[in-house]
Amino acid sequence: MAMYAIRRVVKYSLIGGSSLAFAGALYANNWNPSSLGVTRFGRAAWVVSSISFDYRFSLRNCNDDSEESRSKWSMVHTRSAEKLLRLCSTNGGVFIKVGQHIAAMEYLVPHEYCDVLRVLHDRAPESTMEGVREVIRKDLGREVEEIFEKFEDKPVGTASLAQVHKAKIRDGPEVAVKVQHPKVRDHSLVDMTTMDILVNIVARVFPEFSLLWLAQETRINLPRELDFVLEGKNCEQVGRMFSNLKWLKVPEVFWEYTSSRVLTMEYLAGGKVTDKDYMIKNGINLREVSERIGELYSEMIFVQGYVHCDPHPGNILVSKVDGKPQVILLDHGLYSNLPEKFRHQYSQLWFSLINSDLVGVKKWSLELGAGDLFPLLACILAGKTWDTITQGLTKARPKAAREKEDQELRVYARQYVHQINAILSRVPREMLLLFKTNDLLRGIEHSLGTKGERTSLITMSKFCVKSIYEKRLKTCSNSLSALIVHLQKNWQLTKISIYQMYLWVSCLFVSI
Repeated sequence: MAMYAIRRVVKYSLIGGSSLAFAGALYANNWNPSSLGVTRFGRAAWVVSSISFDYRFSLRNCNDDSEESRSKWSMVHTRSAEKLLRLCSTNGGVFIKVGQHIAAMEYLVPHEYCDVLRVLHDRAPESTMEGVREVIRKDLGREVEEIFEKFEDKPVGTASLAQVHKAKIRDGPEVAVKVQHPKVRDHSLVDMTTMDILVNIVARVFPEFSLLWLAQETRINLPRELDFVLEGKNCEQVGRMFSNLKWLKVPEVFWEYTSSRVLTMEYLAGGKVTDKDYMIKNGINLREVSERIGELYSEMIFVQGYVHCDPHPGNILVSKVDGKPQVILLDHGLYSNLPEKFRHQYSQLWFSLINSDLVGVKKWSLELGAGDLFPLLACILAGKTWDTITQGLTKARPKAAREKEDQELRVYARQYVHQINAILSRVPREMLLLFKTNDLLRGIEHSLGTKGERTSLITMSKFCVKSIYEKRLKTCSNSLSALIVHLQKNWQLTKISIYQMYLWVSCLFVSI
């Protein structure tokens, strides 16, 4: 059966390649030949076929769970991931963006893919200075030297869609100038068509490995990420919406020097949120950083319903101001507006998870479309096994137990890949971005060494309570019922604070 499936992969890959070549001939008059991307498609189709052959010929008779079989599977996973890495790095643009997304899906793909593709968060091809100057000239109507007194040729950061240069406006402040890679927009249509064809091939041959949802989400989100004017507006909205968080800093936008492909912002310096050595060297408290990241995203998700959906390490910096950590939030190209109904359901589900309320977990998972797979949805959200969820997420567990659980989750991801894909196709679209956000935040906690602590769950509990009781307040018909809801809310928050104090005292006695 597996051999037959692989033959179908090869067959559809060849059909797909021929189809796109034919499409190229049809549309040559409308598309710029340099952006048509037949070569880019051919490269992608070749990699998919190569990976398919590798799995077919290298894993014959490896259907058992022996150590030898597991070793062979791991080697093929690693080789395949390295092929995808080379493809993403060569094709650039959209391919890097999708590769970054796959690297964050620890709940879905083998860990070898995550380990190999994770470097894409820090490794993206640079555009030439000539290309950068051309984009600025076309979009702003002036040469670089006319606008900027200084403009560093070497970018301070390079991402999948753009790169950032440090500069100084003439008679003005130092700024960070984000310039879109010259060919990204031209290539994006062809790249999305390429991915649509390839994921449809995979979906037809291996339904259990369908990534149609990933291609659909990328097609929806990419135009938003390519519009730097929208990103500038998002940046300003975040500054206003979270002005109560005095330790949060978002850059000021200089609209006179901004267009759809050029974004000029206040220059803000700091270390990456995952740079533990930088924080220790500068006397920045790692636990405070983790708490503030948790507070920021909890307020975004559970209270405001306006979520920054790309919190990878290059987009969050940390500096020290008045002896305390300051969080700098960059790259505001992708936000998700959570509908009130979804936000309420999501808050209730998380609150049930934190309190080990299995009846509530089932109720709210069903409302979010999980059906009979509600335990799996709970495991994906919490990043924990069902046993841990039933025993209590806030229960302390030794490091060895947590490491064992991580291994078990990887095994489950392989065993239940079909069911996981079913979950991804059932839940609301907003949930997919939150899955990605949750995984990236867990990665930050792991880098800071705070993953095993319960402070993030306590922070989430507080914001879940705020969200749930604010919803109830809206349904109050008189002052008395509103007062009762306020008292219930304050009692829940008091219980959480008492538990937080208990944990603090326990840790104090342990340290003594």
